[in-house]
Amino acid sequence: MSHKPFFVAAGLAATLALAGAAIAQDPFTRAPAEVRAGVYTLDPAHSKITWSVNHMGFSTYVGQFAKVEGQLTLDPRRPEASQLAVTVDANSVGTLNDELDKHLKTADFLDTAKFPTATFKATRIRLSGERSADITGDLTLHGVTRPVTLEAEFNQAGINPVDKTYSLGFDAEAKIKRSDFGMTAYLPGVGDEVELDIEAELKLVR
Repeated sequence: MSHKPFFVAAGLAATLALAGAAIAQDPFTRAPAEVRAGVYTLDPAHSKITWSVNHMGFSTYVGQFAKVEGQLTLDPRRPEASQLAVTVDANSVGTLNDELDKHLKTADFLDTAKFPTATFKATRIRLSGERSADITGDLTLHGVTRPVTLEAEFNQAGINPVDKTYSLGFDAEAKIKRSDFGMTAYLPGVGDEVELDIEAELKLVR
């Protein structure tokens, strides 16, 4: 009598058991209520702000702020009471065009000599879906403070397999008018409305 069916069945059972164990040990969750409470800091290597603006109707010009710092205090049982504060290094603006980068830092635009940073501090968080929220806060840019609302979507949380730290991530987007912040150079040729796309990865620190 052949033992082949027995070994096939045993192998299949072992495979299924290992698969079940892997699922049970999956360190990631996409359910906001399952995220660990605590204080998180932005991972500057994986957090960026990408902006885009219409250029004379011919194209959409895109750039980034590459240096962003921030802190999030989160209690998943009371997400509306979370606290978020972010600081952006205005001198980190980049477009892969050296001359344009220099121009963006002048008084025509960001005037980074006078205003080296921009800040955002959340004042209200409203859940808008199972994994989404509207985060309203005070944006201080170019020396002017205005309310801005970020439409944020939670990605996931869990142990980062690279650095073994508990992490969470979300995407957000917003639209602002640069004229609201005192930047009116080249209007209307260079668009007034600026779209912001935010990628945020945070690490649990306590």
